[in-house]
Amino acid sequence: MKKAIAILAFLIIFAFLILGAVEMRPFGEPEQEDMDDYFLGDSQPHNQVNNVVTAVLFDYRGLDTLGEATILFSAVVGVLTVLRETQKKGGEDV
Repeated sequence: MKKAIAILAFLIIFAFLILGAVEMRPFGEPEQEDMDDYFLGDSQPHNQVNNVVTAVLFDYRGLDTLGEATILFSAVVGVLTVLRETQKKGGEDV
């Protein structure tokens, strides 16, 4: 039963990967030709930020940045939990 579930999960993930590969635009052809002009021209009026990199990072990609921070925090907590358990076990055995 576990093998059938693993095969089914693999086939579903593989289908999504193939679908994503088929739907991709050719390399070097952006969806909008003037995206850099949009960011350069509208970061100050829309976001009240003089630095365009800051505007893109925190305003346009804010949820992505929040997700990255959450993953980093979770990884640190996980490593600290594993190391703390190892220290407790090591201290009791000695």
